[in-house]
Amino acid sequence: MLAIQIDHVKDFMKKLLLQDAFDSFLVSEISITTFTTFSIDGQLHPEFFDPEKCEALRAENRSSILWKEARPFCLSIIKGQQSPLSFHIVLQADSALTAQLSASAGLSFSPEDIFGLFLNLQFRGGVLSVTTGTSLKVFTPDKSLDRAWDRFVSGWLEQEGITG
Repeated sequence: MLAIQIDHVKDFMKKLLLQDAFDSFLVSEISITTFTTFSIDGQLHPEFFDPEKCEALRAENRSSILWKEARPFCLSIIKGQQSPLSFHIVLQADSALTAQLSASAGLSFSPEDIFGLFLNLQFRGGVLSVTTGTSLKVFTPDKSLDRAWDRFVSGWLEQEGITG
């Protein structure tokens, strides 16, 4: 598990809320506390949309919304003169990234055995942290997935100009 405290909170928030750095991640859950707590469960409901869009979403076989779809709502909650009291955003790598990471890391289990690769973004008391996490559908003492995900996230954060 990788845990990084972000020193440049404003820069990070700009990348998170105003730019596309995190847009390809799926949303597992969001909780933002300002004058009340706003919660988003991240579940995609294709039947909300017109039949054509519904069918396209079902063809993608996606059960969660993307960060780029949730970002405008989160921005509208967070923007203003005051910082939120707290937020907790759990993002998840999509299936393509999960398969790519699995293949490149030479893991001893298949991508289907991986439940998720997660980024936990937590802000509380003016402190912002990013923590990685993995979840498997099978038991294994093998930590190669954890190490591969941590390496990927470290490199990705550096590429995006996000440092602790």
